Parts: sequence; C-alpha cells; structure tokens
Amino acid sequence: MDAGRKRLARYADVYAALWKNSVLREMAFKVNFTLWIVVELLWFALQLAFMGVVYQHTDAIGDWTKWEVVLLVGISHFIQQIFQAFFLTNLVQLSEHVRTGRLDFMLLLPVNTRFILSLRQVDLGGFVNAASALAVMGFALAQLGRWPSLAQLCGALVLLAAGVLIHYALMFLLATVSFWTVRAQGIVWGYYSLFNISRLPDAAMRGFFKAVFTFAIPVLLVANVPARLLADKLGSPWHLALVLGLCLACQLASEAAWRFSVRHYASASS
Repeated sequence: MDAGRKRLARYADVYAALWKNSVLREMAFKVNFTLWIVVELLWFALQLAFMGVVYQHTDAIGDWTKWEVVLLVGISHFIQQIFQAFFLTNLVQLSEHVRTGRLDFMLLLPVNTRFILSLRQVDLGGFVNAASALAVMGFALAQLGRWPSLAQLCGALVLLAAGVLIHYALMFLLATVSFWTVRAQGIVWGYYSLFNISRLPDAAMRGFFKAVFTFAIPVLLVANVPARLLADKLGSPWHLALVLGLCLACQLASEAAWRFSVRHYASASS
C-alpha cells in the first residue's frame, strides 16, 4: 500500500508540473489563448442557432423537443471541450513524436510513456468553453421546467466521464497508426470531426448509420444517453451499462494497440 501511495503521489507531482508548464505556455501567448476561446464560443453559438432554425419548422425531432436538443448540444460540447482540454493536443502530436524520434526519449523517462504522451499538455481554453456548455445545459433544464435528482446528476457525471474516456481511447487507438505510417494526423483529425455527429439526437438516424455511430464508433451514444438521463427520458438502464461497457472495451483495445505498436517500434534511427 505504501509503494502504491508513493507511486500515485509521484505521478501527481509529475502531472502538477505538466499543468504548471501548460499555464506558463498559455500565458505567454495571451492573445492566441483568448482568440481560440472566442472562436470556440462562436462555433458553439452557431450550433445552437442552427438548432433554433430547425425548430422553426418542426416541433420535435423524433421524441426530442427543442430544449431537449439544446441540452443535448450543450452536453456534446461539454464532452468535446473537456476532451480537448486534456487530450486532443497530445494525441495529435503522437505522429510527430514517432516521425522525429522524440518518442525514443519519452520511452526512456522513468514514468509511464502513455501517461506522458496523453497528458503532457493541457489546453486551458477548453475549461472555459466547457463552462459555457454547462451554462447552456442549466438554461435548457430551466426551460424544460425540471431539475435532475442527485442520483441523476451523479449518473450523468459518470456518463460524461465515460464519454470523454471513450473519445480518448478511440483517438489514441487511431493515433497508434503513426507507428506504421509517415503521418497520421489526418486520421486523428478525421475522428475529431465526427464529434459533430454527437450533437444530433439519436432519433435523427436509423438503420446502418445509427448502428455504426452507436456501437462501432459510439459518438452518437456518448452524448445522447446523459442527455436522456438528465431530461428524464431514459427508458432503460441498459443504455448506462452499454456506455460503461463500451468505455471499458475501448480502453482495453487502445491499450492492446499501444503495446503491440511499442513492441514493434524500431526507433526513428533504425
């Protein structure tokens, strides 16, 4: 137990140092930091405006009313921004680490390599934009005239964390393609563009595409399930188990791909 606590404390110290470096880096380029926050806020506002235009011509999309979809868009944006804050920059850079040989140095560090690769940089602007998503979620719930119970809030937090981890695992798995190709940023950014699908209500899709974006690439599932939970329209707890099960499966798949790639990595100088 003492060894485990010491190991945990050591990694906490390392992560605190990474946070400090990230803050210093962001504050060195304040204009860039502010502009990216503004751009993300404008994009979020555009998504909400689009849904407003859609609901000028219909009262519901399947069983989703206007403010339920606004809640869904807020949840999707929150998951995206938390993922971006912790993981996006790091996963995009994995291809460059492999190509330039910086991965050789990271493999020699006395800490877990995946830990460093995944959490080396923190995008602080993501937390600001996530706060705007929380505000929209709260406003949507107020318009719906209901407030979730404590159990629903706790369940939603677990689902939101699972959603972030699912995106992380899938994008990390795709990033390991960089061990076999010259550049893999296009594949990683291609998956990131699929985040826009998570803003759609699940009732808007049917058949093959709904199955793909629910089970194979669960971008539709990770936002719709917590939105249904908070809106008190989750028909079965099976959906919660599905999200948690997919989260575990994605973590195992990404870890297996990472271990396989590292075993076959011959370093940039070979």
